[in-house]
Amino acid sequence: MVKKKVGVLVSGRGSNLQALLDASSDPAFPAEIVLVVSNVAGAFALERAAKAGVPTCVVSHKDYASREAFDAVMDGHLRAAGVEIVCLAGFMRLLSSSFVRGWEGRMINIHPSLLPSFKGLHTHAQAIEAGVKLHGCTVHLVTSDLDDGPILVQAAVPVLADDTPDSLAARVLEQEHKAYPQALRLLAEGKVTVEGRRALIHGPGVNIPVNPAP
Repeated sequence: MVKKKVGVLVSGRGSNLQALLDASSDPAFPAEIVLVVSNVAGAFALERAAKAGVPTCVVSHKDYASREAFDAVMDGHLRAAGVEIVCLAGFMRLLSSSFVRGWEGRMINIHPSLLPSFKGLHTHAQAIEAGVKLHGCTVHLVTSDLDDGPILVQAAVPVLADDTPDSLAARVLEQEHKAYPQALRLLAEGKVTVEGRRALIHGPGVNIPVNPAP
């Protein structure tokens, strides 16, 4: 099996990166992480990558006068490593439209809400304040619009009466660690086609977590 080469962009602790590293350690997984790029030199995600034997590099956004210049350097590192799919895993920078266009259909992000609800930050507090009964996470293809793009995988959890943003976040995070590797698998196996705003999943063995999890 020829595995798809994946680059992961990170800014922080990298728990979703760890989920992807763990999944890709399985010989049967159709993708391998070949590079982890961080805009923060001290990000713990870099330690996770190094422990897994994955090459890393730091590209500090503070060193560049524009978003486009910063993105161009990241793009160069990704392409030099032969990356075919880009995963955003807690990458806390907005990407330029030119960078997004260059990876169109090959870049995915995980967001801690059931999109299109609760875009942006503080999604768990937003969900509690809105009084929704279900909350969760979404893996989607990246477009130039924030937290938008065709949805690949969603996983839901119930919102409990005594939930705090932290308690809800912890349950959602458990689902993120399952949903992200599954979405990467679908994309790497060529089981995704896009029609308009919809990502259509096809082929045998497709099992998408959409039901509420305890």
